[in-house]
Amino acid sequence: MAATRSALVGAAIFDGETTRDDRALLIGEGRIEAIVDLADVPWDVARVRLDGGLLAPGFVDIQVNGGGGVLLNETPTVEGVRAICAAHRPYGSTALLPTVITDRPEVTYAAIEAVGEAMRQGVPGCIGIHVEGPFLSVARKGAHDPALIRRLENEDVERLVATAVRPLLLTVAAENARPDEITQLVAAGITVSIGHSDADFATASAAFAAGASCGTHLFNAMSQFGHREPGLVGAVLEAAEVSCGIIADGHHVHPAAIALAIRAKRGPGRVLAITDAMPTVGVSSDVFELNGRRATRHNGRLTLEDGTLAGSDLTMIGAVRYLRDVVGLEMEEALRMASLYPADFLHDRSRGRLAPGARADLVWIDADDRVASTWIGGEREVHAPPH
Repeated sequence: MAATRSALVGAAIFDGETTRDDRALLIGEGRIEAIVDLADVPWDVARVRLDGGLLAPGFVDIQVNGGGGVLLNETPTVEGVRAICAAHRPYGSTALLPTVITDRPEVTYAAIEAVGEAMRQGVPGCIGIHVEGPFLSVARKGAHDPALIRRLENEDVERLVATAVRPLLLTVAAENARPDEITQLVAAGITVSIGHSDADFATASAAFAAGASCGTHLFNAMSQFGHREPGLVGAVLEAAEVSCGIIADGHHVHPAAIALAIRAKRGPGRVLAITDAMPTVGVSSDVFELNGRRATRHNGRLTLEDGTLAGSDLTMIGAVRYLRDVVGLEMEEALRMASLYPADFLHDRSRGRLAPGARADLVWIDADDRVASTWIGGEREVHAPPH
């Protein structure tokens, strides 16, 4: 952590709730000390001048499959985790959950162990893991390999419960995991999300009643909303305590559907910006391997050879801009969807807000709408355009 105190001045400050002008952000020992008037900056604190723009809480992404040419499934190591986190930091992500998708058990648990070791080593940006599969629905498999999909069994529950990494977000299909299994997982501190599921409204609602608290990439790879059968989409929007991720990239969900979902979501659960990013983020290569299958980027869209969407090429700053410029949200709300809401979903009061005692995890969006710098635990990294 940064050992010296500093005052960041010259940019507007969004604290997670409101934006303040003509203020200074005091940080020390890797934490937020206060937001103060410029005249109240202590004389012995070094001023760091920013050239306009906006300081905001660093982005928190709960679903990141890869980046920097690395896919966690293919490189389930500390080095792989480090590369993924480093690739997303220039786009404002100061905290993320590396995500391992459906694979063989040895790959899944190697990824969990790698993330645990990365957390022990203090790899910047790594705060937990998202295990997406293999306990999914073949009918809603998306880009997941159907040959590896199976139902959740007692031995799987026992092995997952025995893992030490928390937060551990686990995506399951409601029809492939019993409510009592979900309750057992949640009791062990595992956060359960329902996704890649063809469940009807009643089955999905039973999973949420059992303790599942999230819907994985709303609208994508799930039973859709109908006026007589609301499906998983309806269950997610109706369940008050449930949050959900959404991929705001112009390829996965129509902007009108995003806007409708945000208005319809029953609270206190929230709609969270996620990337579902793949290895193409931060590199020029347009091709990568996914469970032995070829995936290709074309005009920002990632697909398998049969045309199936294969994750995204999205960044968090890209999601924020899309939510603001295309969906029509206020910038503050788009920023909350990228920081405050996912942090609160993870029960992490140290992130997503610029409040006394919170981590100094920050993003500076400059006057040209680019990520100019990030801070993780008070340590600054300056980023070169474009973003």
